[in-house]
Amino acid sequence: MSFGLTRVDLPEGDATREAFGDALAEVGANDERVVVVDGDVHNSTFTGKFGERFPERFFNAGIAESNMVGIASGLAACGKIPVAASFSTFLMSNAYDQIRMSVAFPNQNVKLVGTHAGISIGEDGPSQMAIEDVALACALPGFTVIVPADGISAAAATRAMIAREGPTFLRCGRPKVPQIYSSEDQFHIGKANTLREGDDVTLIANGIMVAMALDAAEGLAAAGIEARVIDMHTVKPVDVGAIERAANETRGIVVAEEHLAFGGLGSIVSMVVSERRPTRMAFVDVGDTYATSGPPDDLLRQYGLTPDAIVDAATRVLKD
Repeated sequence: MSFGLTRVDLPEGDATREAFGDALAEVGANDERVVVVDGDVHNSTFTGKFGERFPERFFNAGIAESNMVGIASGLAACGKIPVAASFSTFLMSNAYDQIRMSVAFPNQNVKLVGTHAGISIGEDGPSQMAIEDVALACALPGFTVIVPADGISAAAATRAMIAREGPTFLRCGRPKVPQIYSSEDQFHIGKANTLREGDDVTLIANGIMVAMALDAAEGLAAAGIEARVIDMHTVKPVDVGAIERAANETRGIVVAEEHLAFGGLGSIVSMVVSERRPTRMAFVDVGDTYATSGPPDDLLRQYGLTPDAIVDAATRVLKD
């Protein structure tokens, strides 16, 4: 499956879930404290690559996500660096109380990785579409929350979260996505990346919406509108400075995310804007609804997660 809505000249890259799996196996070779607990979906989360190389440090908890999180918490308490992975909705929705009490409350150094996030999983349908996971993770005190845009940034995020002390949620997707970054580009947790400069409007996005924001910026440029594009890969702690500069230096902000309208990136950017520098804003997201089942690109069009939707939102922001 590939993601194919963007028209900008970007090569097809790896799925973020696969890049995570590759990076995890590499990190495991350098740090024996890293262990993996998977919810019996290692072929899909790609934690199986770690398991093949380090079977003595790989634990299949079965389809029992709460137990998986409890095991990870115990391993962290013993000085290990556990990575607990499953489909994002199974992890964040099914095991939320266990995450809250066994990871967030005691501030355990557990790395939670949710794959198959958003509506772009396609035909698997709404029961497996995590569209509230970012909001749930952000609501946990002390948690770092990361949503990478491509395979290279997902690999960098994997390395960074394991090196960083404290509980973390990394959100990965199912489809292959356009490659935005090169191996020389920098990735720092809490520091957004400005991918395109512009002084008319700012497009803030993460995950698969970053490539769409770049596509939208090309369309806006053809109409004489210069859009700044920011990859806000870290939702928490968010890059307050990048948001404040955007509000000061451009005439408005559009936030694009593959998530519900409430509690995700849009809500957090709005909090910063309202406190630091109020400006006109618009939002491109799933809205307040569950999606249906269908081909990924068709679903993204149906629910308005497209470059054209971002262009329309930017145009609304700039009307006055």
